[in-house]
Amino acid sequence: MAPAPGLDRLPDLVTACAAADLAVTVTVAGDPRPLAPGLDLTAYRIVQEALTNVTKHAGSRTAGVRLAYTPHFLTLTVTNDTTTARPAPPPGPGHGFGLLGMRERALAAGGTFHAGPRPEGGFEVSCALPLHGHDESAAP
Repeated sequence: MAPAPGLDRLPDLVTACAAADLAVTVTVAGDPRPLAPGLDLTAYRIVQEALTNVTKHAGSRTAGVRLAYTPHFLTLTVTNDTTTARPAPPPGPGHGFGLLGMRERALAAGGTFHAGPRPEGGFEVSCALPLHGHDESAAP
């Protein structure tokens, strides 16, 4: 069995996105540090789902991922700059739960979550995950 993915697998995710014709730029602010396994998995899965949503729903073929480390939080932001979007699939099995799942993961880790249109166009998913003071050993 392979270990659960974490942010160390972000380069592999970016490569997979490129194969799906999505160019992803990753920027890091602050001092990266090792995360507890549950928090690392949460961060990875949120970025993974946000990028999946860009490939499925955005008219853009580019996305940006920003990881910002502060003493107490890791903030993840995934954006695309499209001004048009593909229609969302109808609700049903296997459709429409990406944003809900990301929100649940962030909140289960003690963090915050926001997703919505950007004023300048496009869409943004952002969450702040606490680095201390929460049981980080449990994977959401």
